[in-house]
Amino acid sequence: MDARLMDARPLSARQAERRFVLLTATRWLPVGVVFGLTVLLPLERGLSVAEVGVLLSIQGFVVLGLELPTGGLADTIGRRPLLIVSGLLAVASTGLMVVASGFGMFALALALQGVFRALDSGPLEAWYVDTVHGHDAAHDTVHGHDAVHAADGRNIEHGLARAATTLGVAIAAGAVVSGLLVAWHPLGSGSALVLPFVVAGTLYAVHTVLLSALVRERRPARPDRPERSEPSARPERSPAHPFRRDLRDVPRTIIQSVALLRTRPVLRSLVLVEVFWSVAMIAFETLTPVQLSDTLGGEDAAAAVFGPASAAAWALFALGAVVAGRTSRRFGVVPVAIAARLANGAFVVLMGILAGPVGLLVGYGFAYLTHGAAGPMHNALLHREAEPGNRAAVLSINSMVSGGSYSLGLLALGPLASATSPAVAFIVAGAFSLVGALFYLPARRSTPRRGSAATRQSKRKC
Repeated sequence: MDARLMDARPLSARQAERRFVLLTATRWLPVGVVFGLTVLLPLERGLSVAEVGVLLSIQGFVVLGLELPTGGLADTIGRRPLLIVSGLLAVASTGLMVVASGFGMFALALALQGVFRALDSGPLEAWYVDTVHGHDAAHDTVHGHDAVHAADGRNIEHGLARAATTLGVAIAAGAVVSGLLVAWHPLGSGSALVLPFVVAGTLYAVHTVLLSALVRERRPARPDRPERSEPSARPERSPAHPFRRDLRDVPRTIIQSVALLRTRPVLRSLVLVEVFWSVAMIAFETLTPVQLSDTLGGEDAAAAVFGPASAAAWALFALGAVVAGRTSRRFGVVPVAIAARLANGAFVVLMGILAGPVGLLVGYGFAYLTHGAAGPMHNALLHREAEPGNRAAVLSINSMVSGGSYSLGLLALGPLASATSPAVAFIVAGAFSLVGALFYLPARRSTPRRGSAATRQSKRKC
């Protein structure tokens, strides 16, 4: 009885942060284990480079098409069910990669991976933020406005920065493990690339179990319907009835979330930052190995250097998140976000200007450092504009714009790199991404006004 009562208590902000950070680590560790191998395994099994490009585009378009519907579904039926389903799909897609031998099976595996990524995009972070806000609201009731007002926001930004740090460390650690597994190659006559996928699938299974154990939430309350716990004079309905009603609410949640882009200029500007940011990501994520291949004289030489460089870059990503979390306490979230966006674009430009592999990899590391600093600050600003009823959908809109811009940017930068050189594409992408810093200015102008308005509203409640 006592154990059940303890489990029913809402999580504290500290407990939610610890669980969020742990689940972030278990989510991204398997990504590091197969980092880069999703391209190499199909090539090893006979697919052409063009076919692999089609496979990756299938995954991208599946994510793009499902981002918003799955975000609305998470806000309507709850984050936990979608996270568990996403974990199961991650295991299934990784298993298909192990046994796939032709284009069709690889396409199915990448399509499932796209569904997994769409379901996984936003719900965990939305669960964490709403859990902390719920704890702060309860704390406000007991201790008054002033005590919670000092903690609200800082808890979220600190937790997001810790999670971003953990993400970078997890992928870096996974990349190191992947290299060791490939070098170990205990499977004898089989491919050395298979074992990392087997390990990644096992890690995804562990992640799914932890999700089911650690994510606790109350069903999201809709403003137009009573809480589940309220008594009702209506007769008991079948268990499927609430779920069908929730599904009918999904389109409305999506429409209301998209409408926020029209009615909230700050949110609209924040989402538009992703258009410019994504173009920079194409340069340092996709074009770096191409440029390395040109400068080192071949793909094998580039692969030997790029693996350790990727692990180091993700470690710098984690360091950037730590630095951003600490500096934002002194200078504010918006100034740090602007500085990170400008620095990231500048380093991408330098990657195109600096000659030789050493200069390229130095710029690559600093690009990831500033990329890691920008992420938690951008997400913290998004959460300021979202509400519990649409938080996952807002994150999905942001992710959808990012993914769509990335796909379209590839169509432009890829041919540009082929027609000129990867260095020219770096310079163009970095210069273009600098413009994105301007779209943080509405958030900078609105911060004092929003803060004072929130203070007045809370004082009226007290």
